[in-house]
Amino acid sequence: MIAAANPTEAALLSRRSIRGFLPTPVARDDVAHLLDVAARAPSGTNMQPWRVIALAGAELQRFCAGVEAAFRNGDEPEGEERPYYPSPLYEPYLARRRRIGWDLYGLLGIGRGERAKAAEHIARNLNFFGAPVGLICLIDRALEIGSWIDYGMFLQSLIVAARARGLDTCAMAVFAEFPRTVRRLLDLPESDMIVCGMALGYEDAEAPANALRTERVPAEQFCEFRGF
Repeated sequence: MIAAANPTEAALLSRRSIRGFLPTPVARDDVAHLLDVAARAPSGTNMQPWRVIALAGAELQRFCAGVEAAFRNGDEPEGEERPYYPSPLYEPYLARRRRIGWDLYGLLGIGRGERAKAAEHIARNLNFFGAPVGLICLIDRALEIGSWIDYGMFLQSLIVAARARGLDTCAMAVFAEFPRTVRRLLDLPESDMIVCGMALGYEDAEAPANALRTERVPAEQFCEFRGF
């Protein structure tokens, strides 16, 4: 277990992907503040490629209902616009992905082949796991990998800033699997590509999924130290 040496490390080390939230609201000013903080993330030539739509209240409910309906009706079989994983996925990444999948499903009581239960979990996913704020993160589709790297640093900054204020998050790639539906519901142009969604709120400590703890490979295994 790594010990935090300062508040920044404490925020990083206490960050987890939360999959069950309390209905406690998060104020608009607090969301705007977190986004302003995250926007200080590094950005090559200061391009700042991020664009975000923040949803709450009735707008969040309308959006979630629309995406869930598309999922249940099979309205968007094509899937994501840009692959998240290579195909086929290979080791050691395949084993890591399988491990977290089965660990999570075990906590949720979903057994192998129980498709109905798995579908209900996906539906909860598409409802931001009950979070009071849902973010949809967008990027201009003409931008290249450098801007995607910038975007990753922006997302991490947002997540850590939220944790430092006692809030929790879950970055959610699932919304990128419904590009036509998301564009229709949010009235977005074709030039917008969905990077991910993000749930923002306060953890429901009683939610079974929030008992999940993931492992990380230590630096000694993924880093070559030279000249030390």
